[in-house]
Amino acid sequence: MPIPTPFHERTSRLCTSLFWKDWGGFHAVRSYDTCHEREYMALRHAAGLIDVSPLFKYEVRGKDAARFLSRIMVKDVAQMKPGRVTYLCWCDDHGKVLDDGTVSRLDDEHFRVTAAEPSLSWLTRHAERYHLTVEDSTERLGALALQGPRSREILATVCDVDLTRLRYFRVRRGRVAGIDVWISRTGYTGDLGYEIWVDAGEALRVWDALIDAGRPHRLEPVGLDALDVARVEAGYVMNGVDYYSAHHCLVESRKSTPHEIGLGWAVQLDREPFIGRDALLDELQRGPAWRFVGLVYDWDEYEALFDAHGLPPQVHSGAWRDSVPVYDNEGRQVGQATSGAWSPTLKKNLALASVRAPWAATGNRLRIEVTVEFERRQVAATVARPPFFDPARKRAL
Repeated sequence: MPIPTPFHERTSRLCTSLFWKDWGGFHAVRSYDTCHEREYMALRHAAGLIDVSPLFKYEVRGKDAARFLSRIMVKDVAQMKPGRVTYLCWCDDHGKVLDDGTVSRLDDEHFRVTAAEPSLSWLTRHAERYHLTVEDSTERLGALALQGPRSREILATVCDVDLTRLRYFRVRRGRVAGIDVWISRTGYTGDLGYEIWVDAGEALRVWDALIDAGRPHRLEPVGLDALDVARVEAGYVMNGVDYYSAHHCLVESRKSTPHEIGLGWAVQLDREPFIGRDALLDELQRGPAWRFVGLVYDWDEYEALFDAHGLPPQVHSGAWRDSVPVYDNEGRQVGQATSGAWSPTLKKNLALASVRAPWAATGNRLRIEVTVEFERRQVAATVARPPFFDPARKRAL
């Protein structure tokens, strides 16, 4: 049975829809109202406050912490300076992805790892030869994502950190409403945003301070349904949806390498050995079999499929996660779209997909399966390189 997050006392009162889901063993709001559109619009035009406490969080401390994380991650974490955050993934010995997440270097010997699924056993299994400790801080810490174009103005009114100097993917210790927190310039919406990490016992005071500060800016509490639309627009891959952890795959064909899920840029091969390095070097020689791409539906063709039945075009009200086949123009299946959404901001029907490498070139025309009046049809879709939505404010000072 799911347990409450440190913010549940506030989120449960606001969730009039009673739409909840189990996220990592915690109660998580899907949408506060019966439709998530207001929350989505807040993310893109004002600001949204998201309870992301269910993220798995691990504190790695000790003189060998940097060397240890460099050994088990695809990036050379030891090269990070304190105050930096990086996004990466970690693999098994065969170069297959186990999970993706972030690593923050809070000081010389203290790192925080976030993960989509439980990773304590994997971390501790590899930590035996190192002088360090690994703490599961998932329940000890609450986490909030304050996201959207007005997020900086809101946070600046209640914190003592100079946000004009907090660059993209940086983290600083600070105080919000007098409470000790860590503030990182990170998020999962593809927009300007911050994440605030606070001891669970002080979590409600931080929530209240942000909500009060956000009222003049039209801040809205935001659930996972709106977040899912935003992350599709941002082209962010999701464990268990766009790829599967190698821990859980019963067949080899379900496993993926970092290059196959769009995370090849995070792999640093020219350094000391790390878990999966030899397999990834071999893959680099032959080339990855799959590529992670974006797809943009041909709207005129999509509309015509519905018009043939006397219907207006219909799109999902939120993001979808039911995989559908992708074909080439000769009718051969060359991949699958794993998630997608209608983008209210871009006015485009979008999908994220894994396609075989020869068909993954940007601008290539493929076909994606669409069901209209119980008939499985196909519509043209153009291969695009994610992100679809990438505002300059996300990285700007």
